[in-house]
Amino acid sequence: MSKEKKTALSNGVMLNAYPDSIGIKLSDAIEMLQKKEFKDVFSLFYILPTFFNSDLDRGFSIIDYNINKKLVSEEDLKTLNKLNIALKFDIVLNHLSVASRQFKDILKNGEKSKYKDFFINWNTFWENNGEVNKDGIIIPKKEFLDKLFMRKSGLPILKVPFPDGSEKPYWNTFYQEINYDKITVEDLKSVENLSVTEKEEICIKLNNLENKEEILNLDYDNNLKPELLKIVNAKKSFLGQMDVNAKSKLVWDFYEETLKKLSDYGCSILRLDAFAYLHKEIGKSNFFNKPGTWIYLNKIKKIALKNNLTLLPEIHAEYGLHLHDEVAKEGYRIYDFFLPGLMIHTIEKKNNKAIIKWINEIITKNYQTVNMLGCHDGIPVLDLKGKVIDGIYNQGLLEDCEIEDIMNTIINRGGRVKNLFDAEGNKISYYQVNATFFSALGEDEQKLLLARAIQLFMPGIPQIWYLDLFAGKNNYTAANKGGTGSHKEINRTNLSKDDIEIGLKKKIVLNQLKLIRIRNTSKAFLGKITINKSKENHLDIIWNNKNDFAHLTANIETLEFSINYSEKDTIKKIKF
Repeated sequence: MSKEKKTALSNGVMLNAYPDSIGIKLSDAIEMLQKKEFKDVFSLFYILPTFFNSDLDRGFSIIDYNINKKLVSEEDLKTLNKLNIALKFDIVLNHLSVASRQFKDILKNGEKSKYKDFFINWNTFWENNGEVNKDGIIIPKKEFLDKLFMRKSGLPILKVPFPDGSEKPYWNTFYQEINYDKITVEDLKSVENLSVTEKEEICIKLNNLENKEEILNLDYDNNLKPELLKIVNAKKSFLGQMDVNAKSKLVWDFYEETLKKLSDYGCSILRLDAFAYLHKEIGKSNFFNKPGTWIYLNKIKKIALKNNLTLLPEIHAEYGLHLHDEVAKEGYRIYDFFLPGLMIHTIEKKNNKAIIKWINEIITKNYQTVNMLGCHDGIPVLDLKGKVIDGIYNQGLLEDCEIEDIMNTIINRGGRVKNLFDAEGNKISYYQVNATFFSALGEDEQKLLLARAIQLFMPGIPQIWYLDLFAGKNNYTAANKGGTGSHKEINRTNLSKDDIEIGLKKKIVLNQLKLIRIRNTSKAFLGKITINKSKENHLDIIWNNKNDFAHLTANIETLEFSINYSEKDTIKKIKF
């Protein structure tokens, strides 16, 4: 790794965007980074996984890890390297798309497929540990089912149709999308003893059914229903993020191949998406099972070291579980998912107590973090909670009522809530709130600028969501379209080249760029951080490194702040 990229991992600021978030392809984002306004602003670029070939969840359902040539070129990677911009990518450890070559091979060859055990057949996994229901799906025993950690309502399965007409349930923790083409009279040609008019009426009814299984409840001859269901299923197409079976050697061969490929693309930091769901064991929660998760992490770490990659495990869990502490103690960088909610709480309540507690923990325990305000996902709120473990309550970073206040504030400003469910579809907890960070702050430019300044003075690598940089507002049109993950689209508006040009004339954008440039270039941030004593409605943070310093003083109540810093043997001051 070059000296510049090593420094970036300690001191640099990271842009975060999809390949087509700016303009229509990655080269447009690179063109933006080459503008004079962006000189020395970013040292890293976290490019989200539509960089690869994918088909669902905007990139997180990977078909393969080859470059998506519609959005990215080899020349783009060469240009980023010339700009000394290090790259961060994702590997989605827990799942692959049904359109992956591995799953397609199973669909084609069934039990004879080389990849038969690459994914998890739900019924095979739970065999002899539950009862088969009327749909042929094993329902695990209650003591097992109650322990499962669900990311969506109902069982985490996708029923997959095979060429022989059978359907098999496969483990599908995250998203799936099932679509049906319209049924026409021509499709019903095999159905005998029906007039054209009757067939037209049946087509209307079938096409209006949201749940096609409801065919069995329609007022038709019972002999007709199975044939109609067969016709409907023939018109079915589906997408899904299918959980891989980490007990399979072929899965680990795939990881070896993938990490080598990503390193060759120029990856420096590798985010391990959904890694905590990878280990599955009967009688455990299927989320951060121990010691299985640690065993898998260590195996990935060995592959990463061979390819000169820094790992960043992505994990959302209550602060009170202290999983962030366990992961950090094992020598991994951790995502600071606590900061977004803490930042909103700090600014809205005009109180520094909670955020200073977290900063001091980072310093004391020497956590190596990547922090953020907004991102491609939501604003985390579950992460701030406490947790009861073995009958003892472990304090959260905020009280439940304070977290509810954050959620209500964002929702009242147009945000959407993402919840967690049990196996029966009952809500068990909130998870995150979806909004742009600017809208979450009431679209107040001074609040956004103060939040950015505080983020940039936090320990760790600051990650900047492209839309926050341009003070993007909630996109209700996109969020209201429905479909899988539509709530997330509220904060994923693509910006055109014209949007960038207009944005670069706005003070909120130019002032953020000024702040980011200081953070990205000052050697002070390679040194030591000190939190000076202050009133609860103030923040006073200073970084020192030999003769270099950067000093933030902020009045959280009035939102005014100033930064004194050294630059080439001179002392400068900016005030907002």
